[in-house]
Amino acid sequence: MYTKTRTNIYRTTYHLVWVTKYRKAIFTTLNRREAMMEMLSLIAENNDITILESEVMEDHIHLVVSFPPNKSISTVMKALKGASAREWFQQFPDTKKELWKGSLWSGSYFVSTVGNVSKEVVMQYVQDQLTKFNAGRSRRDSSPG
Repeated sequence: MYTKTRTNIYRTTYHLVWVTKYRKAIFTTLNRREAMMEMLSLIAENNDITILESEVMEDHIHLVVSFPPNKSISTVMKALKGASAREWFQQFPDTKKELWKGSLWSGSYFVSTVGNVSKEVVMQYVQDQLTKFNAGRSRRDSSPG
């Protein structure tokens, strides 16, 4: 599935994972897990992030997301983690006592690209540009083959 905007077409898919501070089990009930998922869904919607798959675990979050190429991964993570922590402590202020110094999330995160072709396929496609595509000439070269 490609997404089109006025100026570009993209298909960027990322697997994001982040953990609670000190891997503390905070999302221990269905109510808490659903509340966090609702928060993340709203934050994503407000930040042009599409959540394709998600799971809230007791001490960490998994999201598979897509977002426009004009957004950086760090900007997306800041939006998701920052806004979710603020909203979490508004809805569940008692959990702040369970966390040392009251921080919900660890400062780190994991990110990986997700795609339907391997790195090797893309590399071969780029390597084959002059031999298999465009009649052996650069797109900038207007002279015949």
